[in-house]
Amino acid sequence: MIDKIARSVAEAMQGIRDGSTVLIGGFGTAGIPNELIDGLIAQGARDLTVVNNNAGNGETGLAALLMTGRVRKMICSFPRQADSQVFDGLYRAGKLELELVPQGNLAERIRAAGAGIGAFFCPTGFGTPLAGDRETRVIDGKHYVLEYPIRGDVALIKAEQGDRWGNLVYRKAARNFGPVMAMAAGRTIATVHEIVELGALDPEHIVTPGIFVSQVVKVDRVATQAGGFRKAA
Repeated sequence: MIDKIARSVAEAMQGIRDGSTVLIGGFGTAGIPNELIDGLIAQGARDLTVVNNNAGNGETGLAALLMTGRVRKMICSFPRQADSQVFDGLYRAGKLELELVPQGNLAERIRAAGAGIGAFFCPTGFGTPLAGDRETRVIDGKHYVLEYPIRGDVALIKAEQGDRWGNLVYRKAARNFGPVMAMAAGRTIATVHEIVELGALDPEHIVTPGIFVSQVVKVDRVATQAGGFRKAA
């Protein structure tokens, strides 16, 4: 019987090795799998390469992971904002490497990894420092830069509902990078707020099929300071 439900975050995080490339879903604070990031901190893996759209907010979630000093490199498209002081301090001190990737390129490089595409040409970044020394070509009179896939050893993503086979559906903007990251990683761990019985999810509504998911962990919604509950972003 296929059952991908993990009993705890700690159980799901077992086996992540030092030096891993970790794809972490989220767009700003929408869809960030904070519980899994906290679990990765507790698990202790070091020398990580982290791929995310951003580089952390405040001192929680991804920023808290950066504060541990166990991330060697960030690959992202939007590293700086008003509350990205953790990343900013580490980068200025030379303690963190950054690979800056335009957002569309980031999504497509991750998607390419999941689709088995060896490389592709993209016009974004041509003639700028972002192109580096990569190969360029003129195709139909337009300049393109060679881009390579971004593959992950593990992906940490957040979904809304899942079943024991690992099928997932998302909630609104929380979907963002989750589906492509699940396809691009050797192992995908997803949090959900509800685990449903097999067959309860409409096949036409399943965004990430269970074939791309290794483990599913149920987590509670976060309580607000007022004592209520907020919907997952």
